[in-house]
Amino acid sequence: MDRFVSAFTNKIDSKGRVSVPATFRATLARDGFDGLYVYPALGLPALDAGGNRLVEEINGLLDRMPRYSDEHDLLSTEFYGNSEILKLDAEGRIVLSDRLKEWAQIEDRVAFVGLGQKFQLWEPERFAARQEEARSKVRELKQMLSNMPAAGSPAGAGARHSGATE
Repeated sequence: MDRFVSAFTNKIDSKGRVSVPATFRATLARDGFDGLYVYPALGLPALDAGGNRLVEEINGLLDRMPRYSDEHDLLSTEFYGNSEILKLDAEGRIVLSDRLKEWAQIEDRVAFVGLGQKFQLWEPERFAARQEEARSKVRELKQMLSNMPAAGSPAGAGARHSGATE
């Protein structure tokens, strides 16, 4: 699989190293990125991380914006000016800089959270709160979706779809 999936929590050792989950390392290796591209997540006390696919996605977003616009420059600063490329050691560990740890308020443990094309690094208790928030919003979204007409049916005709086939 070429997606970052699942969530893992690992301890930072006495030398400041933390192991990147093996499945995440395997995905990075298939992506061909030598290390880990990391930057502060936009609007969250977490870090976004990934490899070539993440960098390509960022480049694609920036390429759709006027090159010398304030918006382009601001996003470039966030994605590139605040990013770091972390090297994996022979055992698959990284060392987070003090600046990155401070942004995500990480101290002695790191939650690695798969998000498909990228993953995030969180302080575990903050991630637990974020996960509960996500579950609550997903329940609301599910309720909203269950009240929508089924795809292909006229608006308002049968708000619920049983899933049964004729």
